[in-house]
Amino acid sequence: MTQAKISNYTNSNNPFLNLNYESALESLGSDYFDEVAAEEFPQHILRWRNDALLPRLGLDPQVVKNEDFITAFGKFEGRKPFLALRYHGYQFGEYNSQLGDGRGFLYGQVRATDGELYDFGTKGSGRTPYSRGGDGMLTLKGGVREVLAAEALQRLGVRTSRCLSMVETGLSLWRGDEPSPTRSSVMIRMSRSHIRFGTFERLHYLQRPDLTKKLLDHVIEQYYPHLRGEKDRYPLFYGELVKRVAELVAQWMAAGFCHAVLNTDNMSITGESFDYGPYAFIPSYDPYFTAAYFDYYRRYCYGQQPSICHLNLQMLQEPLKAVIDSTDMEVGLSRFGEYYQAEYRDLMLKKLGFEDSGFAEADELLELAIAFLHDSQIGYHQFFAEMARTFSIKWRDDPALVMNTSDIVPALGGSAIFDNWCLLYHKILNNFDPDQIGQIAATLAKYNPETALLRPVIESVWESIAQADNWQPFNDLVQKLQAGGDDISQK
Repeated sequence: MTQAKISNYTNSNNPFLNLNYESALESLGSDYFDEVAAEEFPQHILRWRNDALLPRLGLDPQVVKNEDFITAFGKFEGRKPFLALRYHGYQFGEYNSQLGDGRGFLYGQVRATDGELYDFGTKGSGRTPYSRGGDGMLTLKGGVREVLAAEALQRLGVRTSRCLSMVETGLSLWRGDEPSPTRSSVMIRMSRSHIRFGTFERLHYLQRPDLTKKLLDHVIEQYYPHLRGEKDRYPLFYGELVKRVAELVAQWMAAGFCHAVLNTDNMSITGESFDYGPYAFIPSYDPYFTAAYFDYYRRYCYGQQPSICHLNLQMLQEPLKAVIDSTDMEVGLSRFGEYYQAEYRDLMLKKLGFEDSGFAEADELLELAIAFLHDSQIGYHQFFAEMARTFSIKWRDDPALVMNTSDIVPALGGSAIFDNWCLLYHKILNNFDPDQIGQIAATLAKYNPETALLRPVIESVWESIAQADNWQPFNDLVQKLQAGGDDISQK
């Protein structure tokens, strides 16, 4: 991307400022937010613009200028009020009542071309009443990491927020987990909602059941509109939230993604993935893999994510008791495991090449694959990418030919689990007609991108930026992460 600095420019024709913003959350009143101002930054360089999102806003990427992004989302001209949302949350199991938007705010809400309401939320836009001694800023590396995470997850079919823009802001920041001083940025996140589990937990803490009901009615109206006229809309809402969260964590697990900080203030009421800090994609199948260096007891390790999300849904019952019967919520939560297993099974079998998972050997094939990945510690993403790259109709002829042209599997030496998996895969392929084999190859390519966002990949991109201000590796990586994912990203 060409660098773009603010120039002599008027905003009267800025397409972002002329969007039809809605005051859906603002209309609830100031019990839920504080009005805040954006920081004035000494520099504005557009480092990322997500042209893939613009058509969803009814905008033509060829018409939208870099200056439009900078004016709206770097200088924050022409829009107000900005709303810092209030919430609490359980952080590593301990309740924290001193939370809220500390380095971001709700910029605005827009009805997209799909008819859904979306938030523009900032990250790194300055101090708010909830900054708690922090500077309210976002490091440039943090912005780069969030852009990459969202695009990688989008490509892998995860229901995720996306980054609309990232502007470098010219401040020098001091951080304990990055070489300092380090560069700063402000980012715009486009998501379904920034209402969190912790938003409801705060209202319970304040003993305001009236505000809980008001907010829950708003959530159903805006994000579960098919439930509006239902007599049992409240328990139906909770049951659907359980389903959305269970499917989301199954998507993370299939994608080999460890969010790292699954506090209740990082859980969206729409069941969407967002807020990517010290995340990591697993290099190999290890249930104990832990992304955050400060997660000393592995509370949020990769394999714990389903149980943690179940626990967070269980804790959400406490504030929702003001409106929803406890028994009804327990019934809804009891289906979490069923929803999770169905989604995980479906996604993993697609990674193995099968859109239709109704064949008899499906579960055995998946169990053998996971056992092999765990036992061998072969690269998780590399294994599936190599399946897609080396797949051949000849695998029907002889089980010894399954993945025999891949460098990674033979290098491991003998593996009884892998041999059994190859034998079963060979058998399954012979249950398909030759003209169906092409569909298996297409499914493997569709669900197993060649590029995996592992830590060394991110660090290599960042090193080019930090040492030489070279953004080409970053732009190239984003293009690779996005390639071929449009058809599976919106479920």
